[in-house]
Amino acid sequence: MGQRQTHLLQEQISHELFIQASIDTVYYYVTQPDRWPEWHPSSLRADTGLCGSLPAGHRFSEVLDLLGVQMPLSHRVLSAVFPKEFKTVFSSTALDGSVLFQLSKLSDGTLFRRTLSYATDLQLSGLRTRMERLSAQAMANLKQHLETPGN
Repeated sequence: MGQRQTHLLQEQISHELFIQASIDTVYYYVTQPDRWPEWHPSSLRADTGLCGSLPAGHRFSEVLDLLGVQMPLSHRVLSAVFPKEFKTVFSSTALDGSVLFQLSKLSDGTLFRRTLSYATDLQLSGLRTRMERLSAQAMANLKQHLETPGN
């Protein structure tokens, strides 16, 4: 009783890229979920209740655009290891999963990997393709934002 059924669909999407910015700069920026809408096309808003990088254990909410439907998500920061790793787990009525950011210093920049793992009961054709496209766009936006002077 009270247990959630196993999801029909479980997926993982991972992207990695080099960002010409210091690892500290990248870490501080991506670990502020209220700034995710600046670079992730699906993130409409996030309410963290804090300014700055979030610590492990912190809870926050986010509203995501999932195929044109606003989907509220509840997040918990599972891991916040400066400046190497940040992981949140999330849940909603239709989507559960995690987002993992892994960072490593590479010459005068940062190698950044974002891995989205999600499970859903939704049977929507093209969901994975859309999620992959949005994740790739988010990474390109992040790179551009962090490499553009004045941001």
